[in-house]
Amino acid sequence: MKSEHLQLLRQQMKDNGIDLYVIPLSDYHMSEYVGDHFKGVEWISGFSGTNATLVASQEEAGMWTDGRYFIQARQQMEGSGVKLFEMGEEGVPTVEAYIEHNLRKGQTLGYDGRVFSVSWDHKMMDIAEKKEANVEIGKDLLEDIWTDRPSLPAKKVWILSQEYAGQTMAQKVARIREKMKEEDCSGHILTSLYDIAWLFNLRGDDIPCVPVFLSYVYLTMDSITLYANPEIFDDEVKAYLKEQGVELRPYVAIYEDLAGVQEKRILADVKVVNAALCGELPVDAELVDADNPSDRLKSIKNETEIRNTKQAHIRDGVAVTRFIYWLKHHVGKEKITEMDAADRLLAFRQEQEHFLDISFDTISAYGENAALMHYEPGRDHEVELLPKSFLLVDSGGHYLEGTTDITRTIALGELTDWEKEAFTLVLRSHLRLLSAHFPKGTAGVNLDILARGPLWDRGLDYRCGTGHGVGHILNVHEGPNSFRWRVENDEARTHIVPGQITTDEPGLYFEGEFGIRTESELLCVEDEKTEYGQFYCFENLTFCPIDLDAIVPELLTQYEKAELNAYHANCYETLAPLLPPEEAKWLKEVTRAI
Repeated sequence: MKSEHLQLLRQQMKDNGIDLYVIPLSDYHMSEYVGDHFKGVEWISGFSGTNATLVASQEEAGMWTDGRYFIQARQQMEGSGVKLFEMGEEGVPTVEAYIEHNLRKGQTLGYDGRVFSVSWDHKMMDIAEKKEANVEIGKDLLEDIWTDRPSLPAKKVWILSQEYAGQTMAQKVARIREKMKEEDCSGHILTSLYDIAWLFNLRGDDIPCVPVFLSYVYLTMDSITLYANPEIFDDEVKAYLKEQGVELRPYVAIYEDLAGVQEKRILADVKVVNAALCGELPVDAELVDADNPSDRLKSIKNETEIRNTKQAHIRDGVAVTRFIYWLKHHVGKEKITEMDAADRLLAFRQEQEHFLDISFDTISAYGENAALMHYEPGRDHEVELLPKSFLLVDSGGHYLEGTTDITRTIALGELTDWEKEAFTLVLRSHLRLLSAHFPKGTAGVNLDILARGPLWDRGLDYRCGTGHGVGHILNVHEGPNSFRWRVENDEARTHIVPGQITTDEPGLYFEGEFGIRTESELLCVEDEKTEYGQFYCFENLTFCPIDLDAIVPELLTQYEKAELNAYHANCYETLAPLLPPEEAKWLKEVTRAI
């Protein structure tokens, strides 16, 4: 079936005179996670990961994804007629290099300009000019062949009140306008769904696990226009928008409206704004490329958000700890599958006050499945848990107070010496970053080595970043703060500052064997000030035991043991009063000092 879909695409390409056609896993807002309407890559190739770009010609079709998904992509794309290109690996061309190599003089490169950024579009225009080729960005070739394509979502929007937001929409708009003034801009196109939800203190449900709504914003110094489906707003939200001075216009009306704007300098992040949108601006309007001001503003949590987030993590810690207790006491005594485990964890979260939804699809991966970094359990491929090896569970929740992201790798029974050693190496990496103490001006790229050091010492590594920012009841992967050593964009160079929350999640993944990841969230806070300047450190936000059954204590330094013992003492003190007596007793044992 998948290969048939590829043939349908190729016929569409012939009919429309297109020689190379590109399909990304992206929506009109360059979102990381997208609704089903935008999953054309999966429809053609079968690959269901969150990072993918497909390039098709009559002779070959290729799909690019990152190291988190290499194993998964090979499995899912079998028989699709699509070749896997492993991004970042030696000898593997980038998408852009591949297109430049394969585009011939006089040929036409095609893609839907609504799902590609302005910056990417500029690269393609340069390639086409160099190769004396043509570019067609106005056609979605899936439109006529994907007959059961899901429609655009239209879920209801709700207001995030001040007790949870901590800052009014008016205050946020004022801060954005200050940044616009600094750039000497009188207009601002905002298309990031996360930034729009943050700016308006509104949340929706148009992307699974991401509480946002399809929308665009055009902001000037004296007006705000929100472009969205009017049906998603009830009377309360419409009254709120009117009170904030917001004009509400239909979702697609922005394309027509931008053609008539009067502002001459317009701020837009060309990495996020889609190419078709900016193509509508008047010829005399100058597009000023800069990061969305809201990107950094929302990454630094205010006092209310920090206080609430800490509460969300305690609630979530109770849920995950109760889940681990249940798992340890039931595995091997009854049939439990990966999906059963994910469902039971969800049930524990649903018992917590103010739980809204999971923050991403739970990764419940047993044994060799855990080597797939973003493995998805399912009822169509049940895998039973046995009283041996590891279950890796990467999960999170949205609460009214905040968003969580946690990974624990749980020993289900007997482990090999190598499994224990690998688990301990990952723990050392995790603890090194957790205990970081660093001067103001330090970037994520500087701190990443703390986590990778114990692994690099053994010639080991993992094919992903070490940590990402976390949104506040928004996307679980938020920039600009991150920990990574490959400097592929400006995020790695972004200074880590107080108020930012970043995950700490090193891991080891061995195809066909097992996978390990330990993840907690860290809040950057001020520490001492010395003659060398202001120093920062991290405050742990995540409370949940790390499995002592999988640790080789002799491999830990005295400092690492002290760090682990302090972490576990904090877990017990925080969670024990909130657990049933038997579970609290168990928690005391599994958080004992080593």
